[in-house]
Amino acid sequence: MALLNCLLAAWYGLPMISEDNLLVSIINGSGAMIEAIYVLIFILFAPKKERGKIFGLLACVLTVFSVVALASVLALPHDRRARKLLCGFAASVFSIVMYASPLSVMRMVLKTKSVEYMPFFLSLCVFLCGSSWFVYGLIGRDPFLFVPNGFGCALGVVQLMLYAIYRNNEGRVMGGWILGPSMDNN
Repeated sequence: MALLNCLLAAWYGLPMISEDNLLVSIINGSGAMIEAIYVLIFILFAPKKERGKIFGLLACVLTVFSVVALASVLALPHDRRARKLLCGFAASVFSIVMYASPLSVMRMVLKTKSVEYMPFFLSLCVFLCGSSWFVYGLIGRDPFLFVPNGFGCALGVVQLMLYAIYRNNEGRVMGGWILGPSMDNN
């Protein structure tokens, strides 16, 4: 999701799509390169079964990006406002999906009362990234930037609150098993 989010946001920030958002393209283009390297490294070292799954996901990501990019250029060649709407909406939807991906981990934190699988610095970075892009979007009056990143900022706050509440817990016993840091049989 991070790769798709960066690709769509980089496309959205291009001058032919939206004016005065070149910084969005530069930052998200860099992010897309970093994410692509991460995915390639994962593919190189992953077990064969996982490799196939990731190739499938990568194909889906590249297909969605290609459809949005081609539709914006070929179907809407002379309507800049419609291009911005299509690309901004697509970037926003997948940005929200990316920010929402830790919800399953947050559910596990609530269930186990342990933050073992929710790293603090990742939660902090989600909050900081969402906050900074939210403010940038507000300053530029760009709803395609401030809406999804406001959502991300709020989810980052929730993650940090969960971390503050459960940071000292070792997990709880459930059905004879300790859920939390050790995961050893009780």
